[in-house]
Amino acid sequence: MKRRWKGLFLSGIAFFCFLELASLGFYFTQHGELFYRSDKELSLEVFGLNETRMHMMVSERLHPFFGYVLMPGPDFRPGFTLNNYGFISPYSYPLQRDQDSDFIVGVFGGSVASNYAIFEIQQGILQRELQQRPELAGREVKIISLANGGYKQPQQLLILNYMLAAGQEFDLVINIDGFNEMALSAINHQVGLDTRMPSASHVAPLTSLANSSLSTDSLQALFDIQKSKEQILRIQKSYQEAQLASSYPFLQLSLQASLTRYQHALETFQELQQNPRDGEASSSYYYFPRSVSSNEHALEQIADHWVRSSQLMNHTLSQHDIPYLHVLQPNQYHATQRKYSAAERRQAFDDQSPYATAIQQGYPLLIEYVPRLEQAGIHVLNAVDLFDPAPEIMYIDNCCHYTPEGHLMLSERIATELQQRFEERGL
Repeated sequence: MKRRWKGLFLSGIAFFCFLELASLGFYFTQHGELFYRSDKELSLEVFGLNETRMHMMVSERLHPFFGYVLMPGPDFRPGFTLNNYGFISPYSYPLQRDQDSDFIVGVFGGSVASNYAIFEIQQGILQRELQQRPELAGREVKIISLANGGYKQPQQLLILNYMLAAGQEFDLVINIDGFNEMALSAINHQVGLDTRMPSASHVAPLTSLANSSLSTDSLQALFDIQKSKEQILRIQKSYQEAQLASSYPFLQLSLQASLTRYQHALETFQELQQNPRDGEASSSYYYFPRSVSSNEHALEQIADHWVRSSQLMNHTLSQHDIPYLHVLQPNQYHATQRKYSAAERRQAFDDQSPYATAIQQGYPLLIEYVPRLEQAGIHVLNAVDLFDPAPEIMYIDNCCHYTPEGHLMLSERIATELQQRFEERGL
């Protein structure tokens, strides 16, 4: 009997050692360093989550002109806050020039544009590229983000005019969009709301909360969202305190499962709130109902509105001699020549995605309408095939967001495009 227990004990020790060594190898292949020497920081930002907002039930607030903004407060990124206007930025707005050498760049759009602005502030790619020009040598690029998750035209147009009226100066404006205009406007159309109004997925939950009109199912979905957030934060804490490499694979699996539950609960809540039930009784918000039309006609209207909004932005900026770059962002649901690895395909695609059809059918229209923008004198960067040659994973989720490698490619491409633009036309 003693020999049997001794054998089992030794087998257990051997299995544990094998598991620990295998986990060490797995961790090293992913991070390029030993687990024991790693600081084991697990940033939720790489999963598209704001760690500060993970502690809040609802992080957005209704805004009378912008539709909605983030609730001002701290941000988990060093040097950033959710500022006085509800944007992720190191600065309060309007940003005044500290000195004549400041070169102020306004970035407009949705979450991809917001992430671009954050990445640029952290990495300074545009700064290095622009300073190669003699007339910009020594000038400090200051990027102010006027982008938030879910924003779509005409929010960029309205925010631009509001900020100009508020006294905000710009030396350059970059508008990165396309996905939200098609994907979120199409959802508005599906639930019977005007496609030009702010995203129903984002605004309707806020109006329901303001009107105290949440259904039992909506309250359950909110509870599930909060429960998933708490689980994700617990896993993050366990990861940072882990002493054994063998815990890493299990924590990774637990995190992925919790992220899936969180995303599902979030989508459930948004689906329940997309169509306001008591529009006549609402004292918080009014949606213009859409005219009855086919999906095909709706997508054409969305594309036409996208063009008109950008033309009006360009017209306004031209009156102030402010250069304007319009970037059509890449998205995985628009087919290009890109070859996806099995790992990226699992991460970047969802057969049940509520956005896929609108992007597959709508992006060709946006591309078709690019010449209209160019004929109006707008400098357009059509970046839909930007990631085609990249071997790395570019998409971090099954929506529209990019990995750090993806952000690097986008930033470098925008910087190169602007350098060429200033070479051809000057400032």
